[in-house]
Amino acid sequence: MSPALTAVRRAGNRLRRLVRGGEVDFFYSLGYQVDLGGLPADPSRGERILAFLLAEGLLRPGEVLRPPTASLRVLRQVHSEEYLESLRSPAALAPIIGGPVWDQLHQRALQAQREAVGGTVLATRRALAGRRVAVNLGGGFHHAAPDRGGGFCIFNDVAVAIRRARGRGFAEPVLVVDLDLHDGNGTRAVFARDPSVFTLSIHNHPWDDDEAEGSLSVALGEGVDDETYLDAVRRHLPPLLESVAPELVIYLAGTDPAHDDRIGDWRITAAGMLERDRLVVSAVRRRHRPLPLVVALAGGYGTESWRYSARFFGWLLGGREVESPPTAEQTVARYRRLAQGPGPPAAARRPAHDWGLTEEDVYGGFGLGFRQSRLLGRLTLHEVELGLERTGFLERLRSLGFAHPTLRFELDNPAGHTVRIFSGPDERELLSELRVRLDRRALPEMTLLGLEWVLLQNPRAAFSDGRPPLPGQRHPGLGLLGDVVALLILLAERLELDGILFVPSHYHLAATSKRYLRFVDPADEAWYRAVERALAALPLAEATAALEQGRVVDRATGRPQAWRPRPMMLPVSDRLRRRIEGETYEAAVAAAARGLDFALDGRAATAAPPIPAGRG
Repeated sequence: MSPALTAVRRAGNRLRRLVRGGEVDFFYSLGYQVDLGGLPADPSRGERILAFLLAEGLLRPGEVLRPPTASLRVLRQVHSEEYLESLRSPAALAPIIGGPVWDQLHQRALQAQREAVGGTVLATRRALAGRRVAVNLGGGFHHAAPDRGGGFCIFNDVAVAIRRARGRGFAEPVLVVDLDLHDGNGTRAVFARDPSVFTLSIHNHPWDDDEAEGSLSVALGEGVDDETYLDAVRRHLPPLLESVAPELVIYLAGTDPAHDDRIGDWRITAAGMLERDRLVVSAVRRRHRPLPLVVALAGGYGTESWRYSARFFGWLLGGREVESPPTAEQTVARYRRLAQGPGPPAAARRPAHDWGLTEEDVYGGFGLGFRQSRLLGRLTLHEVELGLERTGFLERLRSLGFAHPTLRFELDNPAGHTVRIFSGPDERELLSELRVRLDRRALPEMTLLGLEWVLLQNPRAAFSDGRPPLPGQRHPGLGLLGDVVALLILLAERLELDGILFVPSHYHLAATSKRYLRFVDPADEAWYRAVERALAALPLAEATAALEQGRVVDRATGRPQAWRPRPMMLPVSDRLRRRIEGETYEAAVAAAARGLDFALDGRAATAAPPIPAGRG
């Protein structure tokens, strides 16, 4: 969509928001972000949603309220003294999170969930005060019971919010509508003997057999589709609204029922998820007397989870369906927003008449050994570190337990400039290594950011059966490839480059980059897609090994296929985008694909030879 049409759409969203009267409040804090190690949750889920709503003109920054951290006094209204005392030890969180917990993670996890509890408490107060809708972009920790946590839930924010409202004089019935994929057993346990709080939980499997005076648990099993799910919501919610007659509804709008959830086992489509949310809001708000409604995010796993909530809140604010962008595109937009400042300093701007030459071009050919002091001749270490702080990238590393990430430059290597990030000043643990250069040879009349090497690793994590090492990997990854790609796009934009060039030395490097880049030559793109189809049934590590072993063969000739490095690009400028995107490019790929039909040889796999990490 053109910038002009985008601006018109956003202006329309802002107008609809004004017409609807701004009846929805949002609560969020950057403190909600914490990476829980091996959990496939997106720490930036709430921030992605917020960035989308702001970019669409559906929210303004001043309309998002930051909640206070819930005090221990408030938490004691739900959780036992013994349980709260046990949380002093990192070991107490291990069974809740499902993995090892180090000191830094221990502190950050407790703080993040206490802030989210504060968000649900404040959202509840706001909803009751004005019979409004209040959304907490976090929370929904429904597995936490009075004397225990579980399922990534340390404190039960919903229960605390209800008890807090009771303490402030609210005595009316409450209905908790829990549509997370998993059983809301913790909330049910808190109010097991309190019939004034009724919990409806529609989930896959029960977590316990405990009963409560006011609860309805509907277990639908595995593989649930839209029709079954929506029918369950329609059958159970409206009658409960009549029988319970609540004066407050708290809705846990978990997105883990979605078909692409990383740990879910249902098949709910994007349309089904949005219809579910509409059903709840319509039943609660479109009455003769709209009920106060509090919404918490609850569960949702994987980098696409935020999009379901974004669609819901876009509809809630604008009154119509607003499609969220792909996660990779939204990641770039989010980093761009966070990185915005007063403008690039003079050192980063290209003079009007420098003919594109750098000091390296001028001095390098004469063997004068000019010593660089700026990354790519433009950026100082201070500028790079400031950008990583402003965008929150270094904070993401801190959330993984690396309290003092430290940057180092190496600018004297003719192969490219290197930026390394270590876990601390002692430089014992390497977390990230990036080698880049300016390339003016790959494409005539274009300047590219040549990506020679990217290393992202967590030296404190361990491989598992479900997460085996890829060829060349010494440690598991950091899960930040998408963030690094977004930062590289911003760097290319700042330096006014046409795009990013990457030549993957092995199949697994191309496969992990394919979400963002495509091959420059349509014939290479066609060949890769044919190989990808042949290897579709294999995990990535096995797929790479199969190709290295010559087990991918041409069906017609039986000739084994071998990987050879082929250039990939991510366009940044319009002229490069026109060259390798669109119908012309796809037509060329389709033409090159004729006759390409590969299969996986049935021979038993042998141990693949060691593959160096290489580029990537």
